[in-house]
Amino acid sequence: MTSPTPLPRSVDPALLHDRITAWFASAARDLPWRRGVSPWAVMVSEFMLQQTPVARVLPVYEAWVQRWPTPADLAAEPAGEAVRAWGRLGYPRRALRLHAAATAITQRHGGDVPTSRDELLALPGVGDYTAAAITSFAFGGRAVVMDTNIRRVFARVVGGVELPAPAVTAAERRLATSLLPADDAHVWAAATMELGALVCTARSPQCGVCPVADACRWRALGHPAHDGPARRGQSWEGTDRQCRGRLLAVLRDETGPVPSAALDAVWPEAVQRARCLDGLVADGLVEPVGDDSFALPGHR
Repeated sequence: MTSPTPLPRSVDPALLHDRITAWFASAARDLPWRRGVSPWAVMVSEFMLQQTPVARVLPVYEAWVQRWPTPADLAAEPAGEAVRAWGRLGYPRRALRLHAAATAITQRHGGDVPTSRDELLALPGVGDYTAAAITSFAFGGRAVVMDTNIRRVFARVVGGVELPAPAVTAAERRLATSLLPADDAHVWAAATMELGALVCTARSPQCGVCPVADACRWRALGHPAHDGPARRGQSWEGTDRQCRGRLLAVLRDETGPVPSAALDAVWPEAVQRARCLDGLVADGLVEPVGDDSFALPGHR
């Protein structure tokens, strides 16, 4: 990817901080995980929001934290109940990891989400981003949060390019660290994330209402198009993901084992169906029961 043409002026971090956080104070969405909830509720939201739009997460999140308001509440039930409650959010292995994390928190940390980054990273399903997000949004800590929206804002405003690299680079992390304010870093993280989600969107950026449009390098350069590898959308119809989802839907609707014949009825392609069912078993999302039935984990 070619480097952007340098501009005669540099970006002023203080200007970005002031304008973006002021915009956030009036434009932020009223989301339930922003209402002074427990660290566990924040953690649940972060697991659910991975690769999933807010609108799809909201009803599942609300039901989840009402049913399992603490890690111990979730850990006390079979993992299959987490998969069932996950519904159609997609990527259901996240439900298993969240259940495993709840169990680890209950057993190792007395039921409280740990505050230490190392202890967070030791939990199942928690990587660099999730640990930073929990540190920031649950505990108000100073952490470099690098989600897709934040990376896109920084790529455009500071880097002068339309889209960031497919994966976080060392240069991106250095930039994000240099922009981190000394105070209220958690507000900055939430504000830049919201700006990317609502204004500096991937497909239809609304530069006319952006609080830092006049300081944006990408805008000053004339909005140059992305010149890296094409970003391919994920197909769905007829894929293994769709097949797996259909099979799991049948199992979620039953409280006990389901005969193979009931699974055969929801996907006509036998070879693909068998492959997907084997994959679900290998992932721990489904358990064989006897010779010809299957169930969610813990529901034999």
